Amino acid sequence: MTKIRNVGPKSAAWLRQVGVRTNEDLARIGPVDAFLKVKRAGFRPSLNLLYAMAGALADCHWAELPEDRKQELLSALEAAESANPIRTRWEKAAAASERGAANGSEESESHDTHADAHESADDDGEERSAADDDSGGVSRFD
Repeated sequence: MTKIRNVGPKSAAWLRQVGVRTNEDLARIGPVDAFLKVKRAGFRPSLNLLYAMAGALADCHWAELPEDRKQELLSALEAAESANPIRTRWEKAAAASERGAANGSEESESHDTHADAHESADDDGEERSAADDDSGGVSRFD
């Protein structure tokens, strides 16, 4: 296995964890997707990693990448992130909490509607429940 050019030990470890071990892996996946895999794995790479990987594929130091190539990479990264946003664990937890609250209110409304269906008014206008019916006091749960 050969070392990916421009990539230090920490970044190399991140890349290995997402399945990018060789220049061939990097060429197959591409620098933008490899960068996003690292971010989605929970690491916090700087844009230098993106430039380093592009430089490795171009066989040059990342600082020697032309400015227009860096802009292309940034545009591709922004497009990929907007198409499939990366959420932090806090954003994921907040979304799960919101889903739970929404499901809870739906269940509550469903329960209220269900309870209303089992209540009826007798001739005097007083509410009574289904358990008050002429069932001999036996509940369906007994």
